[in-house]
Amino acid sequence: MDGGDAGPGALKAQPPPHRRSGRGGRDKGAQIAGTRCCGGGDAMSQEDPSLASVAAAYRRFEPAAYLRNNYAPPRGDLSCPDGVGPWKLRCLAETFATGEVTGRTLIDIGSGPTVYQLLSACAYFEDITMTDFLEVNRQELGRWLRQEPEAFDWSAYSWHACLLEGRGDSWQHREQQLRARVKRVLPIDVHQAQPLGAACLVPLPADALVSTFCLEAVSPDLASFRRALGHITTMLRPRGHLLLIGALEESWYQAGEVRLPVVPMSAMTVREALVHGGYEVRDLRTYTMPAHLRTGVDDVQGIFFAWAQKKAGVEV
Repeated sequence: MDGGDAGPGALKAQPPPHRRSGRGGRDKGAQIAGTRCCGGGDAMSQEDPSLASVAAAYRRFEPAAYLRNNYAPPRGDLSCPDGVGPWKLRCLAETFATGEVTGRTLIDIGSGPTVYQLLSACAYFEDITMTDFLEVNRQELGRWLRQEPEAFDWSAYSWHACLLEGRGDSWQHREQQLRARVKRVLPIDVHQAQPLGAACLVPLPADALVSTFCLEAVSPDLASFRRALGHITTMLRPRGHLLLIGALEESWYQAGEVRLPVVPMSAMTVREALVHGGYEVRDLRTYTMPAHLRTGVDDVQGIFFAWAQKKAGVEV
C-alpha cells in the first residue's frame, strides 16, 4: 500500500472546488456515475435477438446525460453522509480495509465512463484493467487517464474516498496512483464465453473483479444475468474476490433520449445468483433510495453491495 504525499492533517481542509467540464457544459458537481454499460464489441448482437436489442439500445447511450441525471445534485451531493455516493464509497473502502481483497491484478467489468469504483482498489492492486462495451465510454476514460482538460472532474469523489479511509493520502496522490495502475482500457462482452475475446491482453486469472451497475443493466432477463456472471467468473482465480454494486428493483433508466431496460433484482436474487455461481457471499448490504433522490430518471428503489469469494474447484 503506497503512502500519500500529504500528512494526516491534509484531509481536514475543504474538498476541492467543483469545476465544470469543457464538453457539453457538464456540471462538475455531478461527479461520478455508477457504471451502466458493459459488454464489448458487436458480438453481443450476433446470436440472441434479445441481446441484439440490448446492444442496439446501448448504441444510443449518452454518457454526459447519464452523469448529469444521476450525479448532479441532489444525487451527486457528497456532503450528506447518508447519500448514495458516500454509501458506495464507504462499502468499497471498508471492504478493502479488511486487507483480504488484495493481489496484483484486478479487472473492472463494465467501467462505463467512471473511475470512482477503483479509488480504494488502486491502493491494493498494481495492475488494473478497465473495460467497457461502448467506445464512447472507453474514450471518456482515456481522457481522464491522460488528464485532458475536457475530462470529467472526479476530485470530489477522490477526496471523499481518502477521507473515509483516514490514511492521510491526498486526493491528488490517489488520482495519480490510479492513473499509474490502470494498465489498459479494453472492450468487453459479458455475454460471450470469453468476455475479453480469444486474444486476451490481460493476465488471467485475475486476483479480483469489480463490477458496478453492469450485469443487471445489460441482461434481458435473470437467466442472462446468471450466464453473464458465470462468464466473468471464468476470469477470476479460485478464492479470488468479486465486488458488485448494482440497482435494486429497477426496471428502466434514462441516459439521454434512450430508455434502457434493467432486470429487477432483489437482495435475495443477488445472493442466490452468487451462490449458484460458485461464490461464498462474504457481505451483502442494501441502501434504500430516499424519496428526494427519486428524481424520475429511473424507477430504482435502492442499491446493493456484495462482496463474494469464488470457491475453490468451481467450474463455470
